[in-house]
Amino acid sequence: MKIISSLSKKDLSGKKVLARVDFNVPIRNGKVVESMRIDEALPTIKFLLKNGAQVILVSHLGGDGQSSLRPVAKYLAGLKFKIKFIDDLESIAKTKEPLVLFENIRRLAGEQENDSALAKKLTDLADLYVNEAFSVCHRQHASVVGVPKFLPSYAGLRLAKEIAELKKIDKPVSPLAIILGGAKFKTKFPLLKKFLPKVEVMCVGGALANTLIKARGQEVGVSLIDEITPEIKKLAHDKKIILPIDFVVVGRQKSELVVKKVDELSAKDKIVDLGPRTAKLFGEKISDAKTILWNGPLGLVEEGFIHGTIAMARSLPKGTFSVLGGGDSVEALRQAKLLKKPSFVSTGGGAMLEFLVTGSLPGIKALS
Repeated sequence: MKIISSLSKKDLSGKKVLARVDFNVPIRNGKVVESMRIDEALPTIKFLLKNGAQVILVSHLGGDGQSSLRPVAKYLAGLKFKIKFIDDLESIAKTKEPLVLFENIRRLAGEQENDSALAKKLTDLADLYVNEAFSVCHRQHASVVGVPKFLPSYAGLRLAKEIAELKKIDKPVSPLAIILGGAKFKTKFPLLKKFLPKVEVMCVGGALANTLIKARGQEVGVSLIDEITPEIKKLAHDKKIILPIDFVVVGRQKSELVVKKVDELSAKDKIVDLGPRTAKLFGEKISDAKTILWNGPLGLVEEGFIHGTIAMARSLPKGTFSVLGGGDSVEALRQAKLLKKPSFVSTGGGAMLEFLVTGSLPGIKALS
């Protein structure tokens, strides 16, 4: 895999570069409200422009292709980038503007099917291809794995950094601790199978914890849980897995929040966050770790319950290499101004998990 830092002004001056970025960021009322993925791509964009390249940015926004990237263009313009927003490929081919943002790539038929005809159309726009979208490298889409078949291809600066930092987890400095949250075991099981033998302790929160507690035969009320399978029942009794001992719950009155121990939960309770005893327990369990991997929030952060996730971030020990991934947990830490607590914050959620399990991703392999 080649990285753009190996290119000189001589290599880039006058060249057209198709850069696959991931600007799939939250937008409210026409404004970008969380810009991490955009900001992390800026060094690559600046490098290409500084060395005389015309840069064509390609991204998706949302799953169905209906959302517009126009607010992202406005955000970049606010950072003093002279940027042209274009919504058709023909106009891109004609423009001389140094920086172009193409409208949501998922509006084009064939993107998610990795259609070779679309990949060729995109190829015809440029002389070089750069992948600066780690968070979609697990997707076999035309703009991710199709275009590199036809153009000289390079990894962006952030993509190269993601690979280097995440490789440290594969051969961690012991002891290793893992913090897991979120809702679905399906996305976490490969990671669990690979790292459970290596880990000293695994602290589990969110709906994952609710499911494991339910698998132990204990009450979790009307809390969110995943399907309980034989594998989950086995995990529920693994001694390395540490589950919450108390929770913040919504009682019979929806406006009423109370803290209950796990054996005090009733059939009408809804778990929304870690309790204070659990936050302290988890902090103690990871205090001696030299490497920490964290993926997923520890409460219903989408409903505003972020205190358990924030407490976990504050408990990350100094001098420990820690990696955080997952959009909801990243957003919670951003709100609390704690994004600098982990050593490295990945731009990927699913991509991060798949990379840690397999050691590569389709979008990365396509660059070799």
